[in-house]
Amino acid sequence: MQPEDLRGLMEYLQDLVSVSGSRTIVFEIPDERTMLDAGLHATVVRQLLSAPWLEQMVTDVRETPDFCSPEETSAQVLQYARDVVVEYLRKRFVL
Repeated sequence: MQPEDLRGLMEYLQDLVSVSGSRTIVFEIPDERTMLDAGLHATVVRQLLSAPWLEQMVTDVRETPDFCSPEETSAQVLQYARDVVVEYLRKRFVL
């Protein structure tokens, strides 16, 4: 497992974050097969899926709009939610 494998996971997960309706964040973690089929490194995928903090990360990503001001656009909220993914992985993922 290399740093680029983690970067690939970050980008993949960031792409899964979307905004729906009025600043509602949509984010689901796919199953192992889906991520492997997307070309992600098997060790990275298994480590993510077994992480004790994974459920909290998903919750924090979805709750991002709760911490944004009403003046911020949906695009800004979406970027903040994607940033949550990156911060979780950088702080908690072990290469």
